[in-house]
Amino acid sequence: MLSISVEEFLFWKKTQLSKGGDHQSLALLLDSVGGISTSALNSFNINPKGNLYLKKNLEFLESVWDDHLINSCPIQYLCGITFWRDLKLKVTNKVLIPRPETELIIDIVFNIFRKKSEKLFFAELGTGSGAISIALALAYPLSEGVATDIDKDALDIANKNFMNSSNQSNLKFCCGNWWNPFESFKGKIDLAISNPPYIPKYTYENLPKEVKNFEPKIALLGGEDGLKHIREIIQKAPLFLKEKGWLILENHFDQGEKVKQLLIKKQFKSVEIVNDLSGVGRFTIGRYK
Repeated sequence: MLSISVEEFLFWKKTQLSKGGDHQSLALLLDSVGGISTSALNSFNINPKGNLYLKKNLEFLESVWDDHLINSCPIQYLCGITFWRDLKLKVTNKVLIPRPETELIIDIVFNIFRKKSEKLFFAELGTGSGAISIALALAYPLSEGVATDIDKDALDIANKNFMNSSNQSNLKFCCGNWWNPFESFKGKIDLAISNPPYIPKYTYENLPKEVKNFEPKIALLGGEDGLKHIREIIQKAPLFLKEKGWLILENHFDQGEKVKQLLIKKQFKSVEIVNDLSGVGRFTIGRYK
């Protein structure tokens, strides 16, 4: 541990932010690499006296911050972690960085299945870091879940995240494309969730470089119109869902109405577009018959 004065640290922090970047990204760096929590940061601003202890020296922290600013590398990848809801998750460039707006998927599930004592069998198609499935496994401890991904490296990360977040055993991970790992679960799934690749090809080509140059293309690109994977998921969902089983999909901000019609065409009921906190139709949900 390295001891420095709070005043010296606050001057350094101000200097770093003057170069660019945002408070939240610097706070993640300081927490995950420097060992300074957000609550400690807030207390230093109120009382800038005394000393604090750092896990890494300021020169090292500054080198990471400069890498983030100069090369546009996401701070989450440089730190190796991200925070999502109340989870601390390992992330590498093998998985998409889970977005804050995706957190609302868990709230949508809470609105459908209100009792935490529910014994659900849930499936997540394309789990990435495991964020959604881990949050559900923790929230519904009597339920069983299976999370899949086509990438074995992503599954390794998801599995480690679950072991780091819980001592429960109600979540399994399987490698495979969309519904393929669920052949033995036809007609047995209460809830299926997916945040699939949904970025249209043209939009993908014009993504900010911090996304396009660093995050896995396979987790972003959804074909020419962005709906390639969503169509496949909806097309086969009736084979795997129980009667009155739910499907929850995240989609691009302008795809909600198209996804809604795809669900209705496959005889889904209670189909609804759910807005995120920005008022954008980010999720489309439906109950099978």
